[in-house]
Amino acid sequence: MIEMFSYSFMQRAILVGLLVSLCSSLLGVSLVLRRFSMIGDGLSHVGFGALAIATVFSFSPLIFTIPVVVIAAILILRINEKSKIGSDSAIALISSSSLAIGVMMISYVKGTNTDINNFLFGSLLAVGKNDAYFSIALSLVVLFSYILLYPRLYAVTFDPVFARSASIKADRYTTLLAILSALTIVLGMRMLGSLLISALIIFPCLSAKRVSSTYKGVTILSAAISLAAFMVGITISYQLGTPVGASIVIIHLLVFIILSLFSFIKENIQKKLLLNEQ
Repeated sequence: MIEMFSYSFMQRAILVGLLVSLCSSLLGVSLVLRRFSMIGDGLSHVGFGALAIATVFSFSPLIFTIPVVVIAAILILRINEKSKIGSDSAIALISSSSLAIGVMMISYVKGTNTDINNFLFGSLLAVGKNDAYFSIALSLVVLFSYILLYPRLYAVTFDPVFARSASIKADRYTTLLAILSALTIVLGMRMLGSLLISALIIFPCLSAKRVSSTYKGVTILSAAISLAAFMVGITISYQLGTPVGASIVIIHLLVFIILSLFSFIKENIQKKLLLNEQ
Protein backbone atom coordinates (compact mmCIF):
# COMPACT_ATOMS: atom_id res chain seq x y z
CA MET A 1 0.00 0.00 0.00
CA ILE A 2 2.80 2.42 0.90
CA GLU A 3 4.40 1.65 -2.45
CA MET A 4 1.75 3.55 -4.39
CA PHE A 5 2.76 6.84 -2.74
CA SER A 6 6.22 6.57 -4.29
CA TYR A 7 4.92 7.04 -7.85
CA SER A 8 4.58 10.60 -9.12
CA PHE A 9 1.37 9.85 -11.05
CA MET A 10 -0.22 8.47 -7.88
CA GLN A 11 0.87 11.51 -5.87
CA ARG A 12 -0.75 13.78 -8.44
CA ALA A 13 -3.90 11.66 -8.58
CA ILE A 14 -4.26 11.56 -4.79
CA LEU A 15 -3.74 15.30 -4.33
CA VAL A 16 -6.13 16.27 -7.11
CA GLY A 17 -8.64 13.62 -6.02
CA LEU A 18 -8.67 14.76 -2.40
CA LEU A 19 -9.26 18.38 -3.39
CA VAL A 20 -11.98 17.46 -5.88
CA SER A 21 -13.64 15.16 -3.33
CA LEU A 22 -13.61 17.91 -0.70
CA CYS A 23 -15.05 20.52 -3.07
CA SER A 24 -17.68 18.10 -4.38
CA SER A 25 -18.88 17.14 -0.91
CA LEU A 26 -19.15 20.75 0.29
CA LEU A 27 -21.00 21.97 -2.79
CA GLY A 28 -23.12 18.83 -2.77
CA VAL A 29 -24.72 19.74 0.56
CA SER A 30 -26.28 22.88 -0.92
CA LEU A 31 -27.21 21.16 -4.19
CA VAL A 32 -28.86 18.17 -2.49
CA LEU A 33 -30.77 20.27 0.03
CA ARG A 34 -32.03 22.51 -2.78
CA ARG A 35 -33.11 19.41 -4.75
CA PHE A 36 -30.76 20.37 -7.57
CA SER A 37 -28.28 17.55 -7.23
CA MET A 38 -28.97 16.13 -10.70
CA ILE A 39 -27.18 19.09 -12.25
CA GLY A 40 -23.97 17.22 -11.44
CA ASP A 41 -25.03 14.28 -13.58
CA GLY A 42 -26.06 16.57 -16.41
CA LEU A 43 -22.85 18.59 -16.37
CA SER A 44 -20.71 15.45 -16.32
CA HIS A 45 -22.35 14.38 -19.59
CA VAL A 46 -21.70 17.82 -21.03
CA GLY A 47 -18.10 17.41 -19.94
CA PHE A 48 -17.87 14.08 -21.76
CA GLY A 49 -19.04 15.73 -24.97
CA ALA A 50 -16.56 18.58 -24.55
CA LEU A 51 -13.68 16.19 -23.79
CA ALA A 52 -14.54 14.18 -26.89
CA ILE A 53 -14.44 17.29 -29.06
CA ALA A 54 -11.16 18.38 -27.47
CA THR A 55 -9.65 14.95 -28.17
CA VAL A 56 -10.77 14.84 -31.80
CA PHE A 57 -9.48 18.34 -32.59
CA SER A 58 -6.40 18.11 -30.31
CA PHE A 59 -7.51 20.97 -28.07
CA SER A 60 -6.29 21.30 -24.49
CA PRO A 61 -8.86 19.19 -22.57
CA LEU A 62 -9.20 21.36 -19.48
CA ILE A 63 -8.95 24.72 -21.24
CA PHE A 64 -11.67 23.71 -23.71
CA THR A 65 -13.96 21.76 -21.37
CA ILE A 66 -14.17 24.23 -18.48
CA PRO A 67 -15.88 27.11 -20.35
CA VAL A 68 -18.20 24.68 -22.16
CA VAL A 69 -19.42 23.09 -18.90
CA VAL A 70 -19.70 26.45 -17.13
CA ILE A 71 -21.83 27.82 -19.98
CA ALA A 72 -23.98 24.66 -19.81
CA ALA A 73 -24.50 25.17 -16.06
CA ILE A 74 -25.67 28.74 -16.61
CA LEU A 75 -27.85 27.66 -19.53
CA ILE A 76 -29.57 24.98 -17.43
CA LEU A 77 -30.41 27.55 -14.76
CA ARG A 78 -31.69 30.04 -17.33
CA ILE A 79 -33.88 27.44 -19.07
CA ASN A 80 -35.31 26.46 -15.69
CA GLU A 81 -36.04 30.09 -14.75
CA LYS A 82 -37.16 31.59 -18.04
CA SER A 83 -39.06 28.77 -19.74
CA LYS A 84 -41.79 26.28 -18.90
CA ILE A 85 -39.25 23.45 -18.98
CA GLY A 86 -38.51 22.15 -15.47
CA SER A 87 -35.00 21.71 -14.07
CA ASP A 88 -35.02 17.92 -14.56
CA SER A 89 -36.13 18.29 -18.17
CA ALA A 90 -33.55 21.00 -18.85
CA ILE A 91 -30.78 18.82 -17.43
CA ALA A 92 -31.94 15.78 -19.43
CA LEU A 93 -32.19 17.84 -22.62
CA ILE A 94 -28.67 19.25 -22.43
CA SER A 95 -26.94 16.20 -20.95
CA SER A 96 -28.34 13.65 -23.42
CA SER A 97 -27.56 15.92 -26.36
CA SER A 98 -23.99 16.44 -25.15
CA LEU A 99 -23.47 12.72 -24.58
CA ALA A 100 -24.70 11.96 -28.09
CA ILE A 101 -22.40 14.60 -29.59
CA GLY A 102 -19.44 13.15 -27.70
CA VAL A 103 -20.09 9.60 -28.89
CA MET A 104 -20.58 10.77 -32.48
CA MET A 105 -17.35 12.79 -32.45
CA ILE A 106 -15.23 9.94 -31.08
CA SER A 107 -16.79 7.38 -33.43
CA TYR A 108 -15.16 9.13 -36.37
CA VAL A 109 -11.68 8.59 -34.94
CA LYS A 110 -10.30 5.05 -35.07
CA GLY A 111 -8.63 3.38 -32.09
CA THR A 112 -10.30 5.47 -29.38
CA ASN A 113 -12.07 2.71 -27.41
CA THR A 114 -9.58 3.06 -24.56
CA ASP A 115 -10.08 6.80 -24.51
CA ILE A 116 -13.85 6.33 -24.30
CA ASN A 117 -13.45 3.96 -21.35
CA ASN A 118 -11.16 6.46 -19.63
CA PHE A 119 -13.66 9.26 -20.20
CA LEU A 120 -16.58 7.20 -18.90
CA PHE A 121 -14.95 5.39 -15.97
CA GLY A 122 -11.78 7.36 -15.22
CA SER A 123 -8.08 6.57 -15.18
CA LEU A 124 -5.27 7.20 -12.70
CA LEU A 125 -2.98 8.00 -15.63
CA ALA A 126 -5.28 10.75 -16.97
CA VAL A 127 -3.81 13.48 -14.75
CA GLY A 128 -0.59 14.83 -16.26
CA LYS A 129 1.81 17.13 -14.46
CA ASN A 130 0.55 20.37 -16.03
CA ASP A 131 -3.09 19.32 -15.64
CA ALA A 132 -2.42 18.48 -12.00
CA TYR A 133 -0.97 21.92 -11.23
CA PHE A 134 -3.88 23.61 -12.99
CA SER A 135 -6.44 21.38 -11.23
CA ILE A 136 -4.90 21.99 -7.80
CA ALA A 137 -4.89 25.76 -8.30
CA LEU A 138 -8.49 25.85 -9.54
CA SER A 139 -9.66 23.48 -6.79
CA LEU A 140 -8.21 25.83 -4.19
CA VAL A 141 -10.05 28.73 -5.84
CA VAL A 142 -13.32 26.76 -5.60
CA LEU A 143 -12.62 25.78 -1.98
CA PHE A 144 -11.76 29.30 -0.80
CA SER A 145 -14.74 30.74 -2.70
CA TYR A 146 -17.02 28.32 -0.87
CA ILE A 147 -15.51 29.19 2.52
CA LEU A 148 -15.73 32.92 1.82
CA LEU A 149 -19.35 32.74 0.66
CA TYR A 150 -20.50 30.09 3.16
CA PRO A 151 -22.96 32.35 5.10
CA ARG A 152 -24.66 33.53 1.90
CA LEU A 153 -24.80 30.04 0.40
CA TYR A 154 -26.32 28.83 3.68
CA ALA A 155 -29.04 31.49 3.49
CA VAL A 156 -29.76 30.82 -0.18
CA THR A 157 -29.91 27.06 0.43
CA PHE A 158 -32.53 27.16 3.18
CA ASP A 159 -34.61 30.24 2.46
CA PRO A 160 -34.14 32.11 -0.84
CA VAL A 161 -37.03 34.46 0.06
CA PHE A 162 -35.37 35.47 3.34
CA ALA A 163 -32.05 35.82 1.51
CA ARG A 164 -33.62 38.30 -0.90
CA SER A 165 -35.17 40.27 1.98
CA ALA A 166 -31.69 40.42 3.55
CA SER A 167 -30.35 42.01 0.35
CA ILE A 168 -28.68 38.76 -0.71
CA LYS A 169 -29.12 38.22 -4.44
CA ALA A 170 -30.24 34.59 -4.34
CA ASP A 171 -30.21 34.09 -8.11
CA ARG A 172 -26.64 35.31 -8.35
CA TYR A 173 -25.42 32.92 -5.65
CA THR A 174 -27.38 30.03 -7.15
CA THR A 175 -25.60 30.69 -10.44
CA LEU A 176 -22.27 30.88 -8.62
CA LEU A 177 -22.99 27.56 -6.91
CA ALA A 178 -23.68 25.97 -10.30
CA ILE A 179 -20.46 27.43 -11.74
CA LEU A 180 -18.36 26.16 -8.83
CA SER A 181 -19.96 22.74 -9.26
CA ALA A 182 -19.19 22.81 -12.99
CA LEU A 183 -15.53 23.59 -12.31
CA THR A 184 -15.27 20.79 -9.75
CA ILE A 185 -16.86 18.25 -12.08
CA VAL A 186 -14.48 19.09 -14.92
CA LEU A 187 -11.44 18.87 -12.64
CA GLY A 188 -12.32 15.39 -11.39
CA MET A 189 -13.92 13.95 -14.49
CA ARG A 190 -10.83 12.68 -16.32
CA MET A 191 -9.62 10.74 -13.30
CA LEU A 192 -12.97 9.56 -11.88
CA GLY A 193 -15.00 9.25 -15.08
CA SER A 194 -17.85 11.32 -16.50
CA LEU A 195 -20.49 8.73 -15.56
CA LEU A 196 -19.47 8.58 -11.90
CA ILE A 197 -18.12 12.01 -10.92
CA SER A 198 -21.60 13.27 -9.99
CA ALA A 199 -21.78 10.57 -7.29
CA LEU A 200 -19.15 12.54 -5.35
CA ILE A 201 -21.68 15.36 -5.10
CA ILE A 202 -24.67 13.27 -4.04
CA PHE A 203 -23.43 10.38 -1.89
CA PRO A 204 -21.47 12.22 0.86
CA CYS A 205 -24.40 14.49 1.72
CA LEU A 206 -26.96 11.68 1.67
CA SER A 207 -24.73 9.54 3.91
CA ALA A 208 -24.09 12.41 6.33
CA LYS A 209 -27.82 13.12 6.61
CA ARG A 210 -28.33 9.59 7.96
CA VAL A 211 -26.55 10.50 11.20
CA SER A 212 -26.67 14.31 11.43
CA SER A 213 -29.60 16.73 11.36
CA THR A 214 -27.81 20.10 11.32
CA TYR A 215 -26.42 21.91 8.29
CA LYS A 216 -23.01 22.33 9.89
CA GLY A 217 -22.90 18.70 11.02
CA VAL A 218 -23.91 17.42 7.59
CA THR A 219 -21.30 19.63 5.92
CA ILE A 220 -18.42 18.50 8.14
CA LEU A 221 -19.40 14.83 8.08
CA SER A 222 -19.95 14.96 4.31
CA ALA A 223 -16.41 16.26 3.80
CA ALA A 224 -14.93 13.60 6.10
CA ILE A 225 -16.83 10.78 4.37
CA SER A 226 -15.80 12.02 0.93
CA LEU A 227 -12.09 12.21 1.79
CA ALA A 228 -12.08 8.80 3.48
CA ALA A 229 -14.02 7.12 0.65
CA PHE A 230 -11.63 8.55 -1.92
CA MET A 231 -8.54 7.23 -0.14
CA VAL A 232 -10.04 3.76 0.34
CA GLY A 233 -11.34 3.68 -3.24
CA ILE A 234 -8.11 4.79 -4.89
CA THR A 235 -6.16 2.27 -2.82
CA ILE A 236 -8.47 -0.53 -3.97
CA SER A 237 -8.15 0.69 -7.55
CA TYR A 238 -4.36 0.63 -7.37
CA GLN A 239 -4.16 -2.78 -5.67
CA LEU A 240 -6.79 -4.60 -7.77
CA GLY A 241 -6.57 -2.69 -11.05
CA THR A 242 -10.24 -1.70 -10.95
CA PRO A 243 -11.53 1.61 -12.42
CA VAL A 244 -10.85 4.33 -9.87
CA GLY A 245 -14.23 6.02 -10.25
CA ALA A 246 -16.19 2.81 -9.78
CA SER A 247 -14.08 1.81 -6.77
CA ILE A 248 -14.72 5.11 -5.01
CA VAL A 249 -18.46 5.10 -5.74
CA ILE A 250 -18.82 1.53 -4.42
CA ILE A 251 -17.16 2.62 -1.17
CA HIS A 252 -19.62 5.53 -0.98
CA LEU A 253 -22.49 3.09 -1.54
CA LEU A 254 -21.28 0.83 1.27
CA VAL A 255 -20.92 3.82 3.62
CA PHE A 256 -24.45 4.95 2.76
CA ILE A 257 -25.88 1.47 3.43
CA ILE A 258 -24.01 1.13 6.74
CA LEU A 259 -25.05 4.57 8.00
CA SER A 260 -28.65 3.98 6.86
CA LEU A 261 -28.76 0.74 8.86
CA PHE A 262 -27.22 2.53 11.84
CA SER A 263 -29.85 5.27 11.61
CA PHE A 264 -32.66 2.71 11.27
CA ILE A 265 -31.48 0.74 14.32
CA LYS A 266 -31.00 3.91 16.35
CA GLU A 267 -34.53 5.15 15.56
CA ASN A 268 -36.05 1.78 16.52
CA ILE A 269 -34.17 1.73 19.83
CA GLN A 270 -35.33 5.27 20.62
CA LYS A 271 -38.94 4.36 19.82
CA LYS A 272 -38.78 1.32 22.11
CA LEU A 273 -37.31 3.41 24.92
CA LEU A 274 -40.11 5.96 24.56
CA LEU A 275 -42.74 3.21 24.63
CA ASN A 276 -41.18 1.68 27.75
CA GLU A 277 -41.22 5.05 29.51
CA GLN A 278 -44.92 5.42 28.76
